[in-house]
Amino acid sequence: MEDICFCFLWIVRCELMFMLLLSGHSEGLQVIGGRVTVVQGATVTLPCQLTDSKETLKQILWQRSTRGRPFRDNFFIILEKNGKYPIELTDDRFRFVGNFTEKNGSLQLSNASLMDEGSYSCIFLLLESGNHKTEVSLNLLVPPVTSLKNESVVLGSEEVLLATCTAAAARPPGEVRWVTGNAKVRVTTNSTRHDNDTTTTKSSLFGVPTRDLDGQLIQCVVSSVALDTDKFQPFFLQLFFSPSNVSIIESSDDSLLCISEARPEPTFNWTRSGLALPLSGVRAEGAQLKFLSRSLDLKGLYHCEVSNLYGRQSAQVFVHVLSVSPPSLVIGWILFGLLLLIVAAFTCYRFGFLKRFTEKKNFQGVPTTESTPKEESRQAAAKGLDEGESHL
Repeated sequence: MEDICFCFLWIVRCELMFMLLLSGHSEGLQVIGGRVTVVQGATVTLPCQLTDSKETLKQILWQRSTRGRPFRDNFFIILEKNGKYPIELTDDRFRFVGNFTEKNGSLQLSNASLMDEGSYSCIFLLLESGNHKTEVSLNLLVPPVTSLKNESVVLGSEEVLLATCTAAAARPPGEVRWVTGNAKVRVTTNSTRHDNDTTTTKSSLFGVPTRDLDGQLIQCVVSSVALDTDKFQPFFLQLFFSPSNVSIIESSDDSLLCISEARPEPTFNWTRSGLALPLSGVRAEGAQLKFLSRSLDLKGLYHCEVSNLYGRQSAQVFVHVLSVSPPSLVIGWILFGLLLLIVAAFTCYRFGFLKRFTEKKNFQGVPTTESTPKEESRQAAAKGLDEGESHL
């Protein structure tokens, strides 16, 4: 019995000495990990470094317990073999970026997703002292998906929903605010949390759709720690209303124009005394009505009806005669003037010819008592000759 007790005490003593020896080798040894944060879709490094140890490193093992893999498993092993580092991979998004010789077991994760969030264990296996590990916590930020819906608002006197701005599926929740200037509006905000721990925030803008709001610049601003900068979504508030202030004006010498205030853009329908267009000599082109001729058949009461989704209104005008003659009528007047000119010239020519003919006839056939200057000189010469003769 004494021998048995002695052997037992000797074994216990040896075990204690072995444990003290191991603790001596492990004194000062430290494995550094930490907590890291990454935005979804980005690349992150999981740090793992063994310090203050001169022991021989046999392998580095990574384990994980994440949203996508709640049960802890071995997913990455790094071994030293002939100076190389064979890597057993189960997820090709992970890459060893450490240094086995320097006892750096850091991993790089690309395209991180919310399912990768969780706890990662980095374990160093030393030849003398065994396993040493640290925990690395990975935290995921999810940027919000932003959207803006501008409602189709009709001009009125009751408060209605003007627009809704959404920051969807964000982690942590996104912040939504409005920049409205001097516009008289009211804001309500609510949030919904999803099963994957993301949150959707919706902010609604209300107001009375009066003319004062029409054309106002409104901005929705979304902020989040997962965004590099705030996201601004500006828009001009446009109110819809039925056609109003319809009138018909003369836009040019041969056309009429139907004008109106309306949103959205209205359609125009032209008629004449209840008859649908087109008619011969008249062509309707949207708000414009063109007259292609001056036919008397075109005279009458023209009616313009303006309509959109929210209502209709009309105006009318009676057309008598257009202000400018068509080209064919102008040419007719020109030809008529030329004809008058020809007739006048012919008349003048004819009367002048008759006068000359009358003068010639009087000179040849009718005796007169009056002498011309030429005749008087001839008579004087004859008289002198007679006197001379008589003298001789």
